[in-house]
Amino acid sequence: MFGMVLSTMHKKRSLESTILKIQSGDTELRNEIIHSFKPFIAKTVSSVCKRYITESDDEFSMGLIAFNDAIDKFTPEKGSSLLSFADILIRRKVIDYLRSQSRNQEMILDMGTDQDEGSSQSFLDNEKSLQQYEQIKESEKRIEEIQLYTKRLSDFSLTFNDLVKSSPKHADAREGAIKIAKTLMSDHEMKEFLFAKKRLPIKQLEDKVQVSRKTIERNRKYIIAISIILNGEFLYLFDYIKGVNNA
Repeated sequence: MFGMVLSTMHKKRSLESTILKIQSGDTELRNEIIHSFKPFIAKTVSSVCKRYITESDDEFSMGLIAFNDAIDKFTPEKGSSLLSFADILIRRKVIDYLRSQSRNQEMILDMGTDQDEGSSQSFLDNEKSLQQYEQIKESEKRIEEIQLYTKRLSDFSLTFNDLVKSSPKHADAREGAIKIAKTLMSDHEMKEFLFAKKRLPIKQLEDKVQVSRKTIERNRKYIIAISIILNGEFLYLFDYIKGVNNA
């Protein structure tokens, strides 16, 4: 058992180092990796479509694009594996594609084509099935994100209960704290300080934002919590930040 664990860890490190080489511009290695993971892509796409997918299907092409995108965006420091990250992007890409196809099909039906009643019902059943599947997977992914987010917060000695207590009460105050977090994460030096020291670079922030040190310190926990989300590995929680900004 211990040997299997070590083997898995070694493979993960090898894959991570390979991805870093690809991101540095090794096109030949990128093609090799994509080719070797085609079975993974096909399996993931098939699970979304609920039917066997081959390389000749348009859905597989969508999965291929998403996997390539995952290679470009993946960073080992985020904690999740490449395959876990790629799984999310592939599912989102394929679901978006299926939705676009469904909308096109709806337009055809509305225009009064020769589709028979059985075909129309089949389309409606498939659309309903897709929506149900998406809801289930989204719920699972949200739970996984919350669990990982809880772990990231604990690295800073924070809990969800801390966030409830320290979250700014007014919308403008929350928006201000989010802007501070965005400023922090856009600065490489401050970002490195935050994740290395596990505390806010308050002095540097004072020089970058137009708020007082007292305001930064008062919203310290909330700014850290938002910065963790902005680091890139929380796709669903990031929607919360967009929602606050649009409120």
